[in-house]
Amino acid sequence: MPNKALRILIADTQHTHRIVLERLFNQQGYFRIVPVSDVQALLTLVEYGSEPFDLVVVNAGLAEGALDLHDFILYNPQVRHAMLYNVQQIGLSPVPAVRRSSLHLSHAPLPDLTALRR
Repeated sequence: MPNKALRILIADTQHTHRIVLERLFNQQGYFRIVPVSDVQALLTLVEYGSEPFDLVVVNAGLAEGALDLHDFILYNPQVRHAMLYNVQQIGLSPVPAVRRSSLHLSHAPLPDLTALRR
C-alpha cells in the first residue's frame, strides 16, 4: 500500500504542467504536494526545508543552464527520489549505482501516470 503522507515537490515554469501533475498525484491519493515555478523556489524549499522531500518531479529545462539540476538532485540529501522530465541532454554524468533506484530521467515533455508510478 502506498504511503499517502509522502512529501512531493513539482517544479515547472508552466502552470498547466504543474496543475496536470498535481492532479495526477491527487487522483492517486497524494495531497502533500508543493508546486513551484522557478529554480529559486526549488532551491529554497529543498535546501531550507525542515524535512526531506520524498519525491521531486522537475522539468529539466527549469534551470536553463543556471544550475546542474541532475547533480543537484542526485547528490542532495534532502531529495529521496526524483524524476527529471523533458531531458534533452545526452551527456549527463552517469548515475552512481547506489542512486540508480532513486533518480529517473525521462525525455517526455510531461510525464504520465505510468511514468510517475515508477
